[in-house]
Amino acid sequence: MLILTGDAVEALEVFYPYYRCLEENLRCTIASPVKKKLQTVIHDFIPEVETYTEKVGYLLESHASVDEINPAEYDGLIIPGGRAPEYIRMNTKVQELTAHFLTENKPIGVICHGSLIFTTIKEYIKGRELTAYTACRPEVEASGATYIEEMLHVEGNIVSGHAWPDLPGFMREFLKILNAAK
Repeated sequence: MLILTGDAVEALEVFYPYYRCLEENLRCTIASPVKKKLQTVIHDFIPEVETYTEKVGYLLESHASVDEINPAEYDGLIIPGGRAPEYIRMNTKVQELTAHFLTENKPIGVICHGSLIFTTIKEYIKGRELTAYTACRPEVEASGATYIEEMLHVEGNIVSGHAWPDLPGFMREFLKILNAAK
């Protein structure tokens, strides 16, 4: 299992899938543009603020830089949200890795702002359906995909989720697709 992320990844959206994969005895690699200790963030809602707030989260060691990754060695891809997708999507290798999983029809789990990565590889996502955090709807639609107004959506090899509260269903559906693909 490959998890693509970087600094400012939403803590729950990276830790929950990572530990679920380990629980299933899946070899799991967290890859980021540079192999380093990543700074996670915690998003939450408070009544006084009209959008989510962001606080500093735990540190998380990435296992490899994206340049070290051969996607053929992985059965599935998870793209967590947070602010990480906004900047890692500009990395050519991140684009190539994500495109590999789409063209090879391998399981992909994308949650919250993770869908922003698709904006740089529109040709692979055009005509597909997915959900994402509500504020990402314009980017999903600009990518040529159909935004689905559900907290969780499964279409072919893509499992997409709205945000961290949807992680139990997100991982359940992702693992179903992954196990069916084996």
